Amino acid sequence: MSVPSRSESPQQVLQRVFGYDAFHGEQAEIIEYVCAGGDALVLMPTGGGKSLCYQIPALVRPGVGVVISPLIALMQDQVDALQALGVRAGFLNSTQDFGQRRDTEQALLAGQLDLLYLAPERLRVPATLELLDRAEIALFAIDEAHCVSQWGHDFRPDYLQLSGLHQRWPQVPRIALTATATAATRAEIAARLDLGRARHFVASFDRPNINYRIVPKDNPRKQLLELITGEHDGDCGIVYCLSRASVEDTADFLSRQGIPALPYHAGLDSGTRADHQSRFLREDRMIMVATIAFGMGIDKPDVRFVAHLDLPKSVEGYYQETGRAGRDGLPSTAWLAYGLPDVVQQRKLINNSEGDAARKRQLSAHLDAMLALCETVQCRRSQLLAYFGEQTGPCGNCDTCLQPAETWDGTVAAQKVLSCVYRLHQRRQHFGAGHITDILAGRSTPKIEQFGHQQLSVFGVGDDLDPVQWRAVIRQLLAQGYLAVESDHGTLGLTESSRAVLFDGAEVKLRRDPERRRPRTAPKQARAQVELPAEAAPVFERLRAWRAGLAKEQGVPAYVIFHDATLRQIATEQPVDLADLGRINGVGEAKLARYGEQLLAALTA
Repeated sequence: MSVPSRSESPQQVLQRVFGYDAFHGEQAEIIEYVCAGGDALVLMPTGGGKSLCYQIPALVRPGVGVVISPLIALMQDQVDALQALGVRAGFLNSTQDFGQRRDTEQALLAGQLDLLYLAPERLRVPATLELLDRAEIALFAIDEAHCVSQWGHDFRPDYLQLSGLHQRWPQVPRIALTATATAATRAEIAARLDLGRARHFVASFDRPNINYRIVPKDNPRKQLLELITGEHDGDCGIVYCLSRASVEDTADFLSRQGIPALPYHAGLDSGTRADHQSRFLREDRMIMVATIAFGMGIDKPDVRFVAHLDLPKSVEGYYQETGRAGRDGLPSTAWLAYGLPDVVQQRKLINNSEGDAARKRQLSAHLDAMLALCETVQCRRSQLLAYFGEQTGPCGNCDTCLQPAETWDGTVAAQKVLSCVYRLHQRRQHFGAGHITDILAGRSTPKIEQFGHQQLSVFGVGDDLDPVQWRAVIRQLLAQGYLAVESDHGTLGLTESSRAVLFDGAEVKLRRDPERRRPRTAPKQARAQVELPAEAAPVFERLRAWRAGLAKEQGVPAYVIFHDATLRQIATEQPVDLADLGRINGVGEAKLARYGEQLLAALTA
């Protein structure tokens, strides 16, 4: 493979190295701007092609592109993927021994690297700064730039010192990239990274291939099992849980059902985490059950579903986590089971969190936005995109579009709940949702008899709704701010807004939870993307088997060799020679030379 010519245009590099004919969206404009030496702040959804926005300028401009990434565990895979394309890439991080670091440093100084990946903490080491001083630097790319946000869900303190890049190398262009940022977060990124003069490129946040669904929580593991066996049997997926114990229990539950699943959380030793991550990336049909510690920068393109068994803390976190599904553009599912305990738990976490009142208000605002998304009767995708400042109409590919939700006048029901809490407080007694539901339903439990609550005027006034419906009412009153979580025990209290409902007759609109039933499938046009012509399906499976053998032999993830989307196109078009094969998307010069003959042989086997 010849060394890439620095006289090539971005379009030529795209075709020769990456095997694509055209840029998408704003890619071309971003790349031209950075190639010309401009600083850029890029917001682009996961799977939208952010990496090309710095990889191609690094190949076009003289010198080496230095990529700052927090993802030490994934650097080897990122470098493997680039090397498979014929790109001279390397990394420096704490996983290397002295000899490996020396070889990479020598390659850098000899001008034999196109891209060098560094963890942000490496830039606190004077020797690293001195090494970069001796190299010709094409650009600095700051990946996962939202990690600089101190209000964010992935804050990394080492990112705060990256503003020093501009001070030390003022002539080197910088490009900061993220998939998740509101306008406020974007401003914070620009300020903290000294990108005040950078041009902002904000692509659409829409991921139309993802079907968003939020369901009432009712035996969530059973619901998860139904999702997997009914809609994603044999697919790769990620399941997010809030606690380490829940991660372990859920992974064990799925494994006992014959579904390959692995746990991932910060309580596991680093070797186990690395092994589980490696298996997830390299094995088909594997499900990772994880806390939010897993997933950032995962390039696996064929994750068909992301499921949440617990409520995310913010819309930003939810969007980023669900964005790990369907990076290849094929139909995928974002599924969340949500219930009253989630609201109570998240409110308690905020009440008990460290930080001042401003910090707690910020956390509450994040949670309020997430609860609004869960409780909306409008298009979920529209509400999700509106959070990031993007206005759209109904999408036709979320649960509220496919099964429109109903609202009902919940004023009287709200007054009953709030009145019950008020009466208990008059007795200086504080209880949780379960006990309040029992009082309204008129159930003579031992606790009710112990406290004499059958004497309350509200005892039995709620026999018009069943306990499940009352829990839904209480959940929505918490979400709308008419109730508050008071203590670690989850007891409920009134708020300033409660008075308007109790005494002033303010109307309360509530969402009617749908009956549990399997949702309609995504629109036909979305399903058509994963369906192959009858004659192509067995060819596709044969190509996947060929790819799996090569990936195992080389010790790399299968997608490093070819993405599913590329194999689907090959199976459908069935090229007859290398020239035909070279016209397939994702077949660049290096991969054509390395795999072309083998692939054509596999086609005719």
